[in-house]
Amino acid sequence: MSENKKSGGSDNYDSSEIRVLEGLEPVRLRPGMYIGSTGYDGLHHLIKEIADNSIDEAIAGEANRVDITILNDGGVKVEDNGRGIPVDIHPKTGKSTLETVLTVLHAGGKFGDGGYKVSSGLHGVGSSVVNALSKHMVAEVYRDGRIHHIEFDTGKPESELQILGNTTKRGTAITFYPDPEIFKETVTFDYSWVSSYARHQAYLTKGILIAVSDERTGKSETFYFEGGIKSYVKRLNNGKEVLSDDIFYVEKKIEDSEVEIAVQYNDSFAEIMKPFANNVLTPDGGMHVVGFRTALNRTINDYARKSGLLKEKEDNLTGDDIKEGLTAVILVKLPDPQFEGQTKNKLGNPEVRGYVDKVMSEYFGYYLEENPAIAKKIVSKATLAARARKAARAARDNVIRKGAFEGLNLPSKLADCSSRHAEDCELFIVEGNSAAGSAKEGRDSKIQAILPLRGKVLNTERARLDKMLANAELVSLIKGLGVGIGEQFNIEGLRYHKIVFMTDADVDGSHISTLLLTFFFRYMPEVIKQGHVYLAKPPLFGLIKGTGATRKIDYIYDEEALEKTLTEKIAERKANGVKIDEEAERFKQAGYTAQQRFKGLGEMDAAQLWETTMNPENRILVRVNIEDAEKADAIFTKLMGDQADLRKNFIQSRAASVDLNDLDF
Repeated sequence: MSENKKSGGSDNYDSSEIRVLEGLEPVRLRPGMYIGSTGYDGLHHLIKEIADNSIDEAIAGEANRVDITILNDGGVKVEDNGRGIPVDIHPKTGKSTLETVLTVLHAGGKFGDGGYKVSSGLHGVGSSVVNALSKHMVAEVYRDGRIHHIEFDTGKPESELQILGNTTKRGTAITFYPDPEIFKETVTFDYSWVSSYARHQAYLTKGILIAVSDERTGKSETFYFEGGIKSYVKRLNNGKEVLSDDIFYVEKKIEDSEVEIAVQYNDSFAEIMKPFANNVLTPDGGMHVVGFRTALNRTINDYARKSGLLKEKEDNLTGDDIKEGLTAVILVKLPDPQFEGQTKNKLGNPEVRGYVDKVMSEYFGYYLEENPAIAKKIVSKATLAARARKAARAARDNVIRKGAFEGLNLPSKLADCSSRHAEDCELFIVEGNSAAGSAKEGRDSKIQAILPLRGKVLNTERARLDKMLANAELVSLIKGLGVGIGEQFNIEGLRYHKIVFMTDADVDGSHISTLLLTFFFRYMPEVIKQGHVYLAKPPLFGLIKGTGATRKIDYIYDEEALEKTLTEKIAERKANGVKIDEEAERFKQAGYTAQQRFKGLGEMDAAQLWETTMNPENRILVRVNIEDAEKADAIFTKLMGDQADLRKNFIQSRAASVDLNDLDF
């Protein structure tokens, strides 16, 4: 091997060039590797890491209460009544076990055969990571009749473990303050996130009481669900017409694991599946979901054949048929969960597939045999879904183009853009021909495509795929997007990475946007989840100054901004010695010659529409996110479903907060 070095090489590269990160330094250097991000999600993940440890005590049968408090001073306190983290000297570190757990990565009761047979924490890094990313942490352990206390600054102990006095309590209390040097976006905790997290954990851990409170506002809630995941299924189906009030439920131990399943069908066309492993949501499924689906499909088909509900010449019901209207919660608990990736989105343990399959096959089979009326409703619904699926396939084959990305068979009314780089392309879905005409004229035709809508699209909340594909407006949209629909959906085919709803800033415009959101949420949720759906925010007002060549318009996007602008302009003119006519209209007092209110996009010409709503340099776009899929599902069910009483109650409960001055009649 030649010893000649490449040009520009260095002879000084030795061990001194290698940096060794000690203690919790790696966490502060690369926090995203441990908590996913340093934004909103990462901030709240800190609470989860600490609270999960308390939940693990409850899963182990050692605690029955957890309190989570958002403090006035910006911190969060999590306290349980479990055994308390050990405080004796750890043989390997020579420090107290409490300090070791909070300062050493991969130190905790989730390794080896000691602390927990089952736990939600996979990596055992939770407490120490939170400590590393906090500007200050206080840990108190109530154990052996004493209060053990230690404090930390950015992960480093400020003193030795101290004993503050005696107590009859037991458990652990951790108070932490996120470091603003790490969480630059925000260090303000969201009570609704904490509430949602606590509710879920209470559903998944029977017999635990979780109390949450917010000292900033005085809000507080207590969650306790004796029914566990049965109560969870009932909540998920709230507002939906269920096939039966009865909920199938089974809980069984197999080997060193536990399988818990709850199932109930409703009359909707969507599936709600919530799979968990050791209380960790696995949205991408995994082996427990594979086992469940295999058993569910086989058991229903076997029953349908045996009972004569499925004739000999008829094809078996498919998984898509059987999952229509299904609401299921699957919870498995196992000693060594193998999650895929740091985010734990998918469970990989192969043995779990067999465990769930065995339990579901046996006990759901008994359930169908013992409840023939419910079984008949389930099979009838799946059979109806099979017929609709075949009708939808025939309709889809007629309307879904092949090779859409190459521009074949695009809808005739789509004014496409010239770029073929999807990441650069934007699709504006525009209300009305007048606005669409201005948008086509004013757009950047290289990257911006325009699809006009004629009237309001079909409400897809209660429409099967075959009915939806008979709607010309939705068919044009599906063709233009290029991702297909139903079982042929493929996000890779998306032709535009920004899909922008551009509707009037009035009630009708909001209704159209809601109808479009319903379609995407029910039939293309992945497009929303990946951040491709946006709402345009056109201006409500134009403040005009001057005439002719000197004419200038300041565009204002809401009432609050209008008042702020006028107030500031009037104050500025007064400060400059301008005499203000107090009897004149506000816009004139502010130095403007006219004020215009835009009642619709059609009132703007091409130049105005480009300048205010389409130009990337000036426009305001609001990205649509699904932060809480369960809440989103419930809201769509209430507002877009066929139960008028739910919608009426929803509107009445919020009527007092509506400002009638914001509505056009």
